[in-house]
Amino acid sequence: MTQSPNRLVATIFGAVYLLVGVLGLFVAGGSFVGQEGGLLLGVFQVNHLHNIAHLLIGAVLLAAGLRNTRAAKAANTTVGAVYLLLGIVGFFIVDTALNILALNTADHYLHLASAIVLLGVGLALDRDTTTARRAAV
Repeated sequence: MTQSPNRLVATIFGAVYLLVGVLGLFVAGGSFVGQEGGLLLGVFQVNHLHNIAHLLIGAVLLAAGLRNTRAAKAANTTVGAVYLLLGIVGFFIVDTALNILALNTADHYLHLASAIVLLGVGLALDRDTTTARRAAV
């Protein structure tokens, strides 16, 4: 794992997002879906659906990071792209009924930061994995 930046990042981000999902369950409040939620770390707004999303994303990243470099690279790129989209769209839906994850501005910036790291590592590093796969075909 130490030889692959993608595996390392996927494993670390996966563990962190799992932890965030679990901690969020304690502060989410009564709303499962909707614009209202509790504050995690006093900054990030979460509801139960948002926490479930963190748990699923964390599990995907952690499993991919522990599996192999190709899986970690794919997971980092895919989750990074989803977070980039969510980070951008989040600014436009924050005060609408479409905000079913109880997103706030701090969430948007965190999602964008996660996207930059995940996409950067997923697209730029461990290129030999893709080359080796093409050569084998």
